[in-house]
Amino acid sequence: MKLKWALLSLVFTMALVLTGCEPLLVLNPQGPQAETQANVIWISIATMAIILIIVLAILITVLVKYRASKQSDDYEPPHIKGNPIVEGIIVGFPILIIIFLGIVSVNSVYKVEATPEGYEDQEPLVIYASSSNWKWHFSYPEEDIETVNAVFIPEDRPIEFKLYSYGPITSFWIPQLAGQKYAMADMVTTLHLAADQPGDYMGRNANFSGEGFAENIFDVTVLTQKDFDKWVDDIHNTAEPITEKEFNKLLEPGHLGKLFYTGTHLDFSPAPEGEHAGHNHGDASEHEDHLEHSHH
Repeated sequence: MKLKWALLSLVFTMALVLTGCEPLLVLNPQGPQAETQANVIWISIATMAIILIIVLAILITVLVKYRASKQSDDYEPPHIKGNPIVEGIIVGFPILIIIFLGIVSVNSVYKVEATPEGYEDQEPLVIYASSSNWKWHFSYPEEDIETVNAVFIPEDRPIEFKLYSYGPITSFWIPQLAGQKYAMADMVTTLHLAADQPGDYMGRNANFSGEGFAENIFDVTVLTQKDFDKWVDDIHNTAEPITEKEFNKLLEPGHLGKLFYTGTHLDFSPAPEGEHAGHNHGDASEHEDHLEHSHH
């Protein structure tokens, strides 16, 4: 009886604590890629819950049915051979569970690695997102602007983030819009996403990268297409152009607020893709050698 009340108290306590918590961002998706991943999480939770309930039910049944009895000390239970049905269930069900979760996982990976469903016919907005200790640089080649620690995107349009790093490996993550993807030196990875509605979202580096890792965050603002176009015009009318000297200062370790520039660092420090793939693009001396060579 005491055990029963202890278990009930534990369940009620957990219920009260969980109802007081804010919803997890990953379970509050605002885009098709994030929704796919949230669905996988819910499917995994439901599968594990079903398994747990069945196992606990079997455990309780065994404890009650085969509990100690008042048999004599010399009692010997009858010899029972293996049961093929029980053994088949014991082996077969885990295999089926693994196959099911495997299919769900592989299918979701293909979905999130492709252009979001429903946006295949639209031209994506390409944004180069590069990390340095401990900040994020966003370059818009089409709009010819650059931002630091803040990224603005239009709603209902596919976005392609081209990820790379000017320092250690980082992980680009916007929980409500897309899953994590690594940004590495000397190569570019691509992250696809789309946002369903305007709003402000949190983005961060999800991979430990030194003492400033905890504050390696950025703000994501989703605007209507009209407001996004106006924002681009405002940056061109108010911001200063980014220079190689200014960019090299931004790469120095430390934290910064939000910054906005016209132009992009891609002009003098291109992303490590195509002919630049494999180069140590984080080395300023190599940038100078590359520029000097191109002038010749």
